[in-house]
Amino acid sequence: MSSQKILFLDNNEIILTKSVKAKSVYISIRPFERVKVTVPFFMSFKKAEDFVIKKKAWIQRNLLKLKSIEQKQTIFDFNTHFTTRNHMLKLNKVESNEVKYSLKDQVILVDIPNTAEIKSLGIQKKIRFAIEETLRKEAKDYLPQRVKELAEKNSFTFKKVSVRNSKTRWGSCSYDNNINLNLHLMRLPNHLIDYVILHELVHTKIKNHSKDFWNMLDLVTGNAKKLDKELKNYRTKIY
Repeated sequence: MSSQKILFLDNNEIILTKSVKAKSVYISIRPFERVKVTVPFFMSFKKAEDFVIKKKAWIQRNLLKLKSIEQKQTIFDFNTHFTTRNHMLKLNKVESNEVKYSLKDQVILVDIPNTAEIKSLGIQKKIRFAIEETLRKEAKDYLPQRVKELAEKNSFTFKKVSVRNSKTRWGSCSYDNNINLNLHLMRLPNHLIDYVILHELVHTKIKNHSKDFWNMLDLVTGNAKKLDKELKNYRTKIY
């Protein structure tokens, strides 16, 4: 029995995949990817297809939202100028069958097979992966030390700092004061990086967003609401 099936819904290709771990049908819609549907192993594809068809309007609404997100993202080609905080992207045509990347002398070098279509979904994902791994390295080099500096300056204590590739959150603080920071912070200006770090450090003392929290954050940032509003102009994962 096949564990995968393809369904077409208004010219949109939808991949249905059986999973032994799934307890219910789950629809995933992400930028630059086909719609994916996870189906419990015990459920028939016919029943899963009926569920998807019932969700047709919801799928169409979310696909429209993703179109606007995709239009904001860079489509990388050999003429694209793109830099991170410490590295410059360079795309290089090579006689090879696979995409490879490396970091050398502040350059993100991505080797693209000369037979590949650079604007294809697969190649674009590989380029973004190289950029995100570079951002991860830069974040691990910079963020833990910056947290330590701001904590010492403002009399906060924390346990440890972790760097993650979060889809929605710039940072978080656990109840035992472990701080998680998004690697995409490295795309922000320094004052907003500091704002996010201080936001999480204040959470080491106040675990909610009460008036007391914002008052303390104001004390250490100068104008928390203004910085919070400025931060909303940026998005995780869009570049």
